Parts: sequence; C-alpha cells; structure tokens
Amino acid sequence: MTAEATQLMERYVDGDAGAFRELYQLLAPRLYGYLVRMARDRAVADDLLQLTFLKVHRARSAYVRGADPVPWIYAIAHRTFLDEARRLQRAVVSVSKEEELPEVRAQITGEPEGADGPQAADPELARAALAALETLPPQQREAVVLTKLDGKSIAEAAEIAGTTPGAMKVRAHRGYVALRKALGGPE
Repeated sequence: MTAEATQLMERYVDGDAGAFRELYQLLAPRLYGYLVRMARDRAVADDLLQLTFLKVHRARSAYVRGADPVPWIYAIAHRTFLDEARRLQRAVVSVSKEEELPEVRAQITGEPEGADGPQAADPELARAALAALETLPPQQREAVVLTKLDGKSIAEAAEIAGTTPGAMKVRAHRGYVALRKALGGPE
C-alpha cells in the first residue's frame, strides 16, 4: 500500500485529479476507522474524514516527493481531531434552566455597569490606566485592548492583528507588565 499511496500522491501533486479519488478510496476506510475510534461518534468521524482530505488537498504542495504519504495524512487527521475536540470543548456553555444568559454590561474597569458602593472603581484609577495604556507601544497596546478590553482569545487577537498566537502572547504579556509598572503595581 505504501508504494501505491506514494505513487498516487505524486500523481495528485502533479495535477492528476483522478489520482486523488484513487488515493481517497485507498486510504479513507482505514483512516475512517481510526477517526471513529478517536471520536467515538460516526457522524463526527465522517466530518473529520472530509476535513482531513480537504486539508490534504490544501497542503499538497508541502508533500515531500518520495515520502510515504500515509503517516503525513494520519498526522493531518490526528491534528484535525484535536482541533475539533478543542473547538467542541470551548463551545460548551452552561446555561440556566430558562436557557438564557444574563447580559451584564461592564465598565472599562471590568465592574458591572451601574456598580456603586465598595466595588465601584475609582474613576481616577481608571483614567490613570487609560493614560498608561496610551503610553504602550502600538503592538502591545493592541494586544492588551484585544485580549483584555475586547475579550478576544489569543488566537482571535492574533488573527485580527495578522500575527502568530505566540507573538500575540508575548505582546500581551509585555503590555501587562508595562501597565503594572506604570500603575505602581508589582512587576
């Protein structure tokens, strides 16, 4: 199967669409079995199989000629499964029996809008925080605004800023440290 899969993958990379169909017929049954065991749900495994071959199609130019494509395709399938599992885990939301989430608007300080009493934020501190935010370098300011004020995840903020999640984490961290220092907090 390895030699046949290698030959089919090379033909597909060269532009032979029929080779993709043959490669799919050759690998899909085993790959589907793997995904069913991983996902423990046939419907999810069906979707993951299609996503895997879509990713193979998109990444075909990265295929190293002469290499066995089976481990490469299985790695793509595994990463696709992990991505889907993370997405589903993040999508779980606990709601009340009425199926409604209370909508509470927040001030820039993070306190609920209209909060008064001891939990109400000091307006002077809020102004100082905004002034300190303005002193940050543009990339750090953008990272802090996207992650803390807009509530975006690191991945979402990185996509918006056109950078990698790792770079976004570094920018946000440096921004937080600079803000703490500017506001007299612990470094």
